[in-house]
Amino acid sequence: MTRSALLILAALVGSCTQFTDTVSVDVQKNELPPEKTGSYMPILCSPTPAASSPSSSVHTLRPADISAVYSMGIPLLQRAEASRVVNRVTELLSMFNPEVITQHVVKPSLQPRSLLEEAEELSISLLHQVTDWKFGLLFVSADIMCACSPHVAADVKAVVHEVEAVLQLLQKRLHHSLVHVVVWSTNPQQDKCDCIRDKSINQRLHKATLLKTLQDSLSHVLENPKWHSERADFTAVLQAAPVILEPISDSESTWSDLNQLALQLWTNLLQPSEGQPDVMDTSDISIPCPTQERPYLQTQKNSPTDTEGKVYSKASTLTDPVMGTEIPCTDRSPSPTTPTSVHELRPGDIKVVAAVGDSLTAGNGVGAKTDNLLLVLNQYRGLSWSIGGDENITSVTTLPNILREFNPSLTGFSEGIGNENSHQAFLNQAVAGASSGDMERQVRALVEKMKKDSRIDFNNDWKVITMFIGGNDICDFCTDSVLFSPRNVVGQIRQALDILHSEVPRAIVNLIEVLNIVPLRDLHADKTLGCPTWFVNLVCPCILKPKKDSSELQKAIDINKAYQHAMKELIDSGRYDTHHNFTVVLQPFLREIFLPKLEDGRPDRSYLSPDCFHLSQKAHTLMAQALWNNMLEPVGNKTFKQDFSTGIDLKCPSETNPFFRTAVNSNYTFPGPPPTPPPVTNWGSDFSCINTAPSNSVPTSAHRLRPADIKVVAALGDSITAGFGAKAKNLLQLRTEYRGVAWSIGGDKTIETVTTLPNILKKFNPEIKGVSLGQGKLRTGFNMAVSGAKISGIPEQVRRLIDTMKSNSAVDFKNDWKLVTLFIGGNDLCQYCNDRASLSPQNYIHHMMTSLDMLYKEVPRIIVNVLGILEIEGLRRIKRDSLGCSVLQKYVCPCFLLAGEDSPELAEVKRINRELQIETEKLVYGSRYDEREDFAVVLQPFFRNTIVPLNADGRPDTTYFSEDCFHFSERGHADMATALWNNMLEPVDKKQAYNNFTNSRNNIKCPSEEHPYIFTKANSFPTLTTPTAPTTHSTASPHSSTAPTTHSTALPLSPQCTDNVPVWLAAVLAVTGLLIGWGVTWLLLSRRAKRSKQMMTAAVEMKGTVF
Repeated sequence: MTRSALLILAALVGSCTQFTDTVSVDVQKNELPPEKTGSYMPILCSPTPAASSPSSSVHTLRPADISAVYSMGIPLLQRAEASRVVNRVTELLSMFNPEVITQHVVKPSLQPRSLLEEAEELSISLLHQVTDWKFGLLFVSADIMCACSPHVAADVKAVVHEVEAVLQLLQKRLHHSLVHVVVWSTNPQQDKCDCIRDKSINQRLHKATLLKTLQDSLSHVLENPKWHSERADFTAVLQAAPVILEPISDSESTWSDLNQLALQLWTNLLQPSEGQPDVMDTSDISIPCPTQERPYLQTQKNSPTDTEGKVYSKASTLTDPVMGTEIPCTDRSPSPTTPTSVHELRPGDIKVVAAVGDSLTAGNGVGAKTDNLLLVLNQYRGLSWSIGGDENITSVTTLPNILREFNPSLTGFSEGIGNENSHQAFLNQAVAGASSGDMERQVRALVEKMKKDSRIDFNNDWKVITMFIGGNDICDFCTDSVLFSPRNVVGQIRQALDILHSEVPRAIVNLIEVLNIVPLRDLHADKTLGCPTWFVNLVCPCILKPKKDSSELQKAIDINKAYQHAMKELIDSGRYDTHHNFTVVLQPFLREIFLPKLEDGRPDRSYLSPDCFHLSQKAHTLMAQALWNNMLEPVGNKTFKQDFSTGIDLKCPSETNPFFRTAVNSNYTFPGPPPTPPPVTNWGSDFSCINTAPSNSVPTSAHRLRPADIKVVAALGDSITAGFGAKAKNLLQLRTEYRGVAWSIGGDKTIETVTTLPNILKKFNPEIKGVSLGQGKLRTGFNMAVSGAKISGIPEQVRRLIDTMKSNSAVDFKNDWKLVTLFIGGNDLCQYCNDRASLSPQNYIHHMMTSLDMLYKEVPRIIVNVLGILEIEGLRRIKRDSLGCSVLQKYVCPCFLLAGEDSPELAEVKRINRELQIETEKLVYGSRYDEREDFAVVLQPFFRNTIVPLNADGRPDTTYFSEDCFHFSERGHADMATALWNNMLEPVDKKQAYNNFTNSRNNIKCPSEEHPYIFTKANSFPTLTTPTAPTTHSTASPHSSTAPTTHSTALPLSPQCTDNVPVWLAAVLAVTGLLIGWGVTWLLLSRRAKRSKQMMTAAVEMKGTVF
C-alpha cells in the first residue's frame, strides 16, 4: 500500500516531467537500479487512464479492453517460435490489463490442419463469450508455397481465398473481436521446392517477391469495407509487414529476434503515430505506447492508410520520362583499317558487345512502375546500362546505344524482357542473384554463344565485354567470411577473366569496380520514403540489418573497400596485358557514389526501383554515361567519384587520342603485384602526436587530466594482464608470464617495438612509474594481476596495490595522478557452468563494487579504466592444427568451448556474458562514484562486440593468439593496447564498442586541441556540470549499498518547472496520495491475488528477454 501511495504522490509532484510517447532505453546505458526486480520497469508503458466503461466499438478499443489473446494458423514446424512471439505480445498487453489470458489459444495439433478447421474450432469454443473483447492473431504461412514455382500465383490465390473464408466465418460467429492477419515466413523448405536448387534462381529475391505478392493480395481483400462497416464489434486488419524469422544458429540471437518480432506485431497493433520508429535495432529496445491522441488499437477506420506507393509518390517522381542522351561527338568514323591492337581501338571499330554479372546487369526492375514492387522480378535487359539495346539513344541511354551511333551494325546487345536463356538476351548472360562464384559459368556460356552465332566473326570482330559483379557477395559476406573474403571473391573473378584472356581474341574487357553499396541504407533510414525495408532485409541482410555505428556496419564498409582494392590489385598486376589483342581495364566510376537528394534533403528515391535496392532507368542512364566516359579517360586518371544529382556530360574521343584508353595508350606503368612484406620483427607502433605537454599546473580535477599528467600506472586482473604466454613459441613457454609486453601495464623497450599503454604514455611522460618489465614476478611494478584470478580476487589485488603504492618512495601517493586498468571476468565466465551460485552476475557486481569502493575511498587523484568483459564466444572459432589449440583450449574455458552449438548451456553462458557487460556499465555509469573531483571511473568498451581477427582467406587469424588459442599473443596485446588508448580519447557516448584487430602501426589516436583531456563521464557531455570537490574523499561509506548522493550530473530543470515545492503542498499531496493509494491497492490486490505468481514469472521473463 505504501508503494502505491508513493507512486501516486510521485506522479502528482512530478507533474512538470516531460513524457514521451515512445518509451526507449538503451540496454547498455541503464543506471544501476535500486532493486533487481525493478530493472526492467523503465521501458514499460505507463498505464493510461481507464475508460469509464468497456468500448462498444472495435474502432475505439484500448489495450486495457482486451481480455484474451487467441492465435490460429501457427505453422507446425515453427510452433515453438510463433507461440513465444504470441506470448510476448500478451505480456505487452498485460501492461494495461494484468488479467489478459492466453489459455484459450487454439493449440496446433500434431497433424496439420487447415486454417478453416482451426477457425471452426475456435468459433465453437467462443460461441458463448459475447461480452469480453478478444484479440486474434491469424497467421498466414508463406512457407507452404514455392517462391520460384510457375504455379505460385495460383498458390497465393488459393491461400488468400482460404483466409477470406476464415474471416467470413469469424465475422459471422464471433462477437467483440479484433483480428490481425499476419503473413509469417521463415527459411523456405528446400525439399518442397525443386526449382530452388537451380543456381540461376535468385532465391532471396523470389522469396521476398512471394511475400510481397501475398501481402498485397491480402491487403486488397482486407480493404473491402465489409470487414470494417458491417458490425461495430468486429473487424480484421492486415499487419503492415510480414513477420520474418530468419534462421539463426545463435540461440541467444534467436531469442532477441523473437523479441523484435513481438515488438513489430505490437507496433502495428497500435494506432500509428508520426515518426514512429521501425523495429530494427536489437540493442535499443523501443516499446511504442498508446498516447492521449492515439489511444486505440489500430483498425482501418481509426488509422492513416497511406500505402508505400502513396508515400513514394510524395517523396519523389520520375520528372524526366525520356532517358535519351545527345551525342556531341562529330567524328564517329571507325579506323581506316581494322586495328590489330586493342590499344588503337576506336568506338566505331567495336562490332560486338557482351556482358556478365548479376541483377543490375540483368536489368531487374529497371522499367518497373513506381508503385509496383512485383515488377522488380522482371529483367528489363533491353534497358540495362551496359548491354541493353531497346529503341535508340534518343530515348534509351545504354552503352550499346551509344556505340551504335558509331557503328550501326553493332550486335550482341539484349532487348526486351526475359532471363539469360531467352532469345532476346543474346550476349547478356548476367543472372539475377549471381555472385563472383558464378562468373566462370557465365563466361563459359558467353564464349560458347559467341563462337556459335553466325552474326559474329569470333576471331576477327572486336568485342567489348563488361563484367560487373560483387554486390551479392557483399550482401552475403556476414554469413560466410571465408567464402566471401576479398581474396576468394577476386580469385573467382580472376578465374573468369583468365578464361576470356586465353580464349577470346580481339576483346577489351571492362571490369567495373564493385559499387559502394552502403549509402543505400539512407533510403531505409527515412520512413517518409516508404521503402519496403523488410523486403530489402531479405535481399541484402549484411548491409541493411547492422545498426548505425556498429562493428557489423564497419565490417561491411571495410569489406566493400577491400573488394575494390583487391580488384585494382588484380588488374594492376599486368596479368591481362600479355598480347596486343586483349586487355582488361578497371572502370572505377562507382567507387564513391553520392546518393542524389531532393530539395528538402531527403534521398531521391526516383533513382531506385520500387524495392529501394535495384536501380531505376534513371540510374541506368547515368551509369551508361559514366561507363562511356571512364572508357575514354586514361588509366590512372579515371573518374572514381560520382554524384548522380549533378548529371553527366558525355565525353568524345579526342583528335590526339581517338582510342578507348588502356594501360598501354595511357602510358600507365603497372605497379605489379604488391611486394611480399618483410617478416614482422616486432609489434610496435608509430607515434605522431604533437601535443604531448602536461597541464600548466598539476590538475585538481580528474576531468581536466591530460595524458602527460599521469605519473603512475597500475593494473588489476588475470592471466591476460599478467601476459600469460604472450611471447610463447611452444607449449613449454606457455606458462611464462611476459609481463613486460602486457597490453595495459607492460613497459619493455619503447612504443616503436612494443605497443603497450605505458609505452604510449611514455611519449607524454618518460618518467612514468609502475610499469612491469621482463617476464616472471621479479619486476612486476604495479601489475597486481594473478593468472587464473576471478572477480572475487580483485579486492585483495586492490589492497596489495594500495599498500604497495603507499610504501613506494618513488610515488607521491597524495599528489601523483594515477591510472589504474581493471580487466577481469574471463575465468568467471569460463567456469560459470561449474559454480553458478558463487559466479553469478550478482556476486560479480558485488566484488566489482567492493573493489571500486576501496579505490574511491582510499586513493587520491586517480582514473580507473574498467574494461568491459570480453565477448568470449568468438574464441570458439579460433582453431589451429596443434596440440595446444586442439586439446588445451577447451579445458582453459570449458563452459564456452565444450558446450554444443545451439545448446541451452551455450545460450546460458552467452546470456551471462552479456549480462555481466550490462551490469558493469550500470555500476560504472551510475552516480555512485560522482562526488569526488579527483576520482573518475570510465568503462572502456572495445571488447563488448569484439570481432574475431581474420586473415586474407577470411579464416580466423591465429597469430593474435598464444599456443593455447585462448590467451593473446604479443600481437594481440599490441592491438588491445591501441584499442584501450583510443577508447580513452573517445567521449563516453561515442566510444568504439568493438575491436577489429587491424594491427596497423598508425592506429594510435592523438588528443585534440579542442579536448586534450582523457575523457570521463563528466567531460563527455557539455550539459553536465563537473562535481564540486569535497573537503574529504567521501561523504558516505563506500561499502554501503546506498549510492552517494549526487548533485552534479543532473540536467537543468525545465524552465516551466520549479525546484521549490511548498511544505504545505507536499503534506497535502502526501496525505492525498496515501488515501488514494490505500483505495487503489485494495482494488488491485482483490483482482490480482490469483495472478501474483503469474505476474512475477512474467516480470522475470521480461527481464531476461530485454523487455
